[in-house]
Amino acid sequence: MNVATTLPGCDAPIAKEQRPVLRERGQREVFCGLTGIVWLHRKMQDAFFLVVGSRTCAHLLQSAAGVMIFAEPRFATAIMEERDLAGMLDTQDELDRVVDRLLSRRPDIKSLFLVGSCPSEVIKLDLAKAAQRLGAKHMPNVRILNYSGSGIETTFTQGEDACLAALVPEMPALAADAPQELLIVGALPDIVEDQFLRIFKQLGIDRVGCLPARNARDLPSVGANTRYLLAQPFLADTAMALEGRGAQRLDALFPFGAEGTTGWLKAAADAFGIDPDHFERVVAPGRERAKRAIAHSKGKLEGKRITFLPDSQLEVPLARFLATELDMTPVEVGTPYLHRAHCAQELDLIPPSARISEGQDVERQLDRVREDKPDLTVCGLGLANPLESEGLSTKWAIELVFSPIHGFDQAGDLAELFARPLRRRDVLEV
Repeated sequence: MNVATTLPGCDAPIAKEQRPVLRERGQREVFCGLTGIVWLHRKMQDAFFLVVGSRTCAHLLQSAAGVMIFAEPRFATAIMEERDLAGMLDTQDELDRVVDRLLSRRPDIKSLFLVGSCPSEVIKLDLAKAAQRLGAKHMPNVRILNYSGSGIETTFTQGEDACLAALVPEMPALAADAPQELLIVGALPDIVEDQFLRIFKQLGIDRVGCLPARNARDLPSVGANTRYLLAQPFLADTAMALEGRGAQRLDALFPFGAEGTTGWLKAAADAFGIDPDHFERVVAPGRERAKRAIAHSKGKLEGKRITFLPDSQLEVPLARFLATELDMTPVEVGTPYLHRAHCAQELDLIPPSARISEGQDVERQLDRVREDKPDLTVCGLGLANPLESEGLSTKWAIELVFSPIHGFDQAGDLAELFARPLRRRDVLEV
């Protein structure tokens, strides 16, 4: 497929070749979107996530979050029993009863998300209708929304995308004559978010909002004067919803590593007319700290070959970071879904020799890993142990989602996440 561009002084469009992508459809090995609740419930401190699903859904969340038996987390599962699935009970009435009991017990809840699962979608349980009905009953004390965390034809980070997209219609409108505002889109650890907000303030960009906000009821405004930066590459639905409200995306690298973070900040600085010299003065210290931190892992990683199996949708920007800042050689960069527009700058910086693949056919991809024999394979938990048993070093992809890896001050930690498995291998070989 080609895209049309126009050269200056030329009326006729010319074709610009897009990078070839190997598309695969087959057996997949990924978690479902319910996993996103693990980091979303920590981020939105007044929100509660009620999964409408099976005991398997409950066990997944308990295992993934490591919740102690006496803890009261801000998520739970309304377990669907056999009678619900068989249509012997009115599931809407049952759900109303569960929600009423939950809110009476937990008056601290200000936003409640009804989260769909594979079982609730299979029986066509209309959670949007339930959210509307329950919202009318419990507002203004509690805002009730819904989204799907189903694992049917999705990957686990899309749970965050669906959740944030559900929040966009609730965002207040930015007045047409309001000054230009910046919106950071994507759930970041509070410490990382604070670092970015501090840099933007030093640059002179004071009107900055975050989606999600730390309090789910304290949403930033959005409108035609909103410029937004994606902090995560998997937020396609959220981006579409924001653009439907008039916001404009700032095209940028994702903020991984010294150069990626610099490019991400520069996109905002350019859009807000920040003087280039001032930008350099503000950003240079953090960029240099990041480069020094990255250098500690470079000796272990440079020249090494790496393969990414599709898992989180972070694969493309991480491959760019490793190739451009650590001199690694990406062999294959697999991702569950590839949003070309959002990842265009990243793709341009990945060496042409790297194979880019979208989707998953596990057996074929494992065959290529065995043939390529990379020094490191980034993959899901279910594939790591089998590959290790064959003598291949692996990195758990999900650790890259749960760890703070964005920004200057996390760049060294990000590099170390890839260096650690290779150091472990060297120790075991001795």
